[in-house]
Amino acid sequence: RFDDPTIKPLPVTDKAIGIDLGISSLVITSDGDKVSNPKHFKKHYRRLRKAQKSLSRKQKGSKNREKARIKVAKIHAQITDSRKDHLHKLTTQLVRENQTIVVENLAVKNMVKNPKLSQAISDVSWGEITRQLAYKCRWYGRNYIEIDRWFPSSKRCSNCGYIAEKMPLNVREWDCPDCGTHHDRDINASKNILAAGLAVSVCRATIRPEQSKSVKAGAKNPSGQKQKPKS
Repeated sequence: RFDDPTIKPLPVTDKAIGIDLGISSLVITSDGDKVSNPKHFKKHYRRLRKAQKSLSRKQKGSKNREKARIKVAKIHAQITDSRKDHLHKLTTQLVRENQTIVVENLAVKNMVKNPKLSQAISDVSWGEITRQLAYKCRWYGRNYIEIDRWFPSSKRCSNCGYIAEKMPLNVREWDCPDCGTHHDRDINASKNILAAGLAVSVCRATIRPEQSKSVKAGAKNPSGQKQKPKS
């Protein structure tokens, strides 16, 4: 599609946005907007579980088992289709409205290994969100920037730069002890993500719209350490 002549760059805008990806809220922006998590899997869970139980009771090789298998497959397809439709609408809107989009480079494959978070992380499809943002930015002449996942976006005060020593996941709001600014954890993180991305741009490391590679900013974490969980 990159060479599709029907795809034209969008009009240039001066708007830039930082995006923090979460579970309770799917997308949190540096503008202070929060996009709720539709929880596609959870909506269909009971119906899917019932269909799977029905399938398990059917005799192998029977016509009834084949019918039950098809029913389960259709429910899975409905979940996938509804998720894709929502994500495409969301990412297209973000790309249309912003010239520069900055996100964290999350190691989703490592994060889904956590049994407590695997289903929720799989359902929100962070990897698919960033994938769509990256190629749509390339299509439409936008700048897509990734910052390193170990950048302390949640612990840093976006107002003065103070970095908290600890920031447990259960802390959703906090006050900076240095400047007194009150923060929503996720909105503060998205503001820091944007600032880090713009710093890359100032250093002339911003990708050109026609490039497929993302720009990465921030110090890398030593190998072997686990990916920090998202909220």
